[in-house]
Amino acid sequence: MIKEAIILAGGLGTRLRSVVADMPKCMAPVNGIPFIAFIVDDLVKQGVERFIFSLGYKSETIIDFAESSYQHLDKVYVVENKQLGTGGAIKEASKTVHGQNVLVLNGDTLFSIDLEELSDIHTKQNAECTLALKPMTNFSRYGSVITNSNARVTAFNEKQFCESGLINGGVYALNCSSFLQHQFPGIFSFEKEYLEKYLHTHHFYGIAFDDYFIDIGIPEDYERAQKELKEK
Repeated sequence: MIKEAIILAGGLGTRLRSVVADMPKCMAPVNGIPFIAFIVDDLVKQGVERFIFSLGYKSETIIDFAESSYQHLDKVYVVENKQLGTGGAIKEASKTVHGQNVLVLNGDTLFSIDLEELSDIHTKQNAECTLALKPMTNFSRYGSVITNSNARVTAFNEKQFCESGLINGGVYALNCSSFLQHQFPGIFSFEKEYLEKYLHTHHFYGIAFDDYFIDIGIPEDYERAQKELKEK
């Protein structure tokens, strides 16, 4: 299993400002606990041993929390001086990875998949990137992802209403060595300028996991998290 994880926690959280004070999205309290704690705890439980926190806005609040609550974790902080986009953030964080592969997760999304299964499929397929996909019905907030019978990703569809489909769950197994060989700009989108751009020339796979999923990026789902994560 892949033992290192990058947690993307540099977002501004502007859509949550109406319900949460001025803080990074991942630090939004859920029943008094910063949301990022649910992600870290799940990773630790599944055997992740090294954490790379990709930070930006109010990074000191996340660092203070990690240092006080996870003193014994092997952790690294990569702080952006300016917004680099998801791709730029992952690129800079990937430079600190020790192994060939790393898990990448969004700090505002909890997707409780089997990380060992994702890791195994990723390495067996010799994939450059393997996406954890969430089956969903009646959705329009997310774009959908299409895979073929061999689990190769064949298309990324724009956001539109879908009765059923697979969405990008924001959890990836990434081959850092291959990823860093690309000539990326300093600021870029991982989704648009990496996944979509190289879709037909690189080995990208998508695996469906029908596990618990919550994205607290909008107030409605943040409020839903208060109830659901309390029950969990």
